[in-house]
Amino acid sequence: MDKFFGNLHAVLAVGVLLAVALIFEPSFRPAMGTLNGIFQWLHVFFGITWLGLLYYFNFVQIPTMPTIPAELKPGVSKYIAPKALFFFRWAAALTVLTGLILAYLYNELVEALTLQESARLIGIGMWIALIMAFNVWFIIWPNQKKALGLVPAEDAAKAKAARIAMITSRINTMLSIPMLLAMTNMH
Repeated sequence: MDKFFGNLHAVLAVGVLLAVALIFEPSFRPAMGTLNGIFQWLHVFFGITWLGLLYYFNFVQIPTMPTIPAELKPGVSKYIAPKALFFFRWAAALTVLTGLILAYLYNELVEALTLQESARLIGIGMWIALIMAFNVWFIIWPNQKKALGLVPAEDAAKAKAARIAMITSRINTMLSIPMLLAMTNMH
């Protein structure tokens, strides 16, 4: 039991297998078909991972770091943060990708991206998510690499990079609130 639950990959694999088994449950009838249902599930899964890590960084790691003794900070900056940032940025990319696929499958991609009335709210959510994903990949991640010492940078550059990454992360936290409202509005 300890060996199984101590292995994250095994737990995830069994979770995926259980979810796949539910697809064959006769009462599994997504509104627009099985493919749409699978992409909706993937979109929600990746979105929870992305926003969960965003909220972890903003509600836990950033506020707690100043209180951690200096000798313990490398444990976070060298081991925890880089791993969390890996899942954070890939969850962002996969959330956006599955969301775009889902909008395409629902025949709403063009309408949503062009903010047509029939799909305006979901389109607003999509544009906010695209801005947030851009921030993750092109502002937060490059600055975090400097701040965490994953790429060479002087101390002043590391401090500036940490501040930029934090402010951009806070912008994403702020944007996530209306984005969630827009993207969970059922029509």
